[in-house]
Amino acid sequence: MIHLGERECSIQRRHQKLIEESPSPGIDAKRRKELGARVVKALEEYRLHQRRHVEFLMDQAGEIYFIEMNTRIQVEHPVTELITNVDLIKAQIRIASGEKMEDRGGEIVFSGHAIECRINAEDPITFVPSAGRITTFQAPEGTGVRVIRPPMRTA
Repeated sequence: MIHLGERECSIQRRHQKLIEESPSPGIDAKRRKELGARVVKALEEYRLHQRRHVEFLMDQAGEIYFIEMNTRIQVEHPVTELITNVDLIKAQIRIASGEKMEDRGGEIVFSGHAIECRINAEDPITFVPSAGRITTFQAPEGTGVRVIRPPMRTA
């Protein structure tokens, strides 16, 4: 069993994550390794060997509190994929088929930094959800920038 790091998702509105970042700027490599080892140990003790997503809160003193655990793939999974070089969809299918993940020759190597931003249609003054029409959109560009666009509908 392995852990694939953490994602910082403190910036939310109406329980929707607006920004996902990995690795978290609030956790150093030593703490990441300790937290990962604690999660792996707990999952092994409860014999939960399938893919899991475990969520925690960290207070200002650095104390960590368990919130929930999900078995489904998270919509923000590309953030983890980018820093671990693990295709989570492929791994989930392999595990569900009774196979093992690809042999990675030891621990997961965390490399780089990834940030995902959710764009919501909102009233710009009240931030209340509001339908509207996108008339202009310029995607960010540059080395390492990946933009996933949903299909555009035209009326």
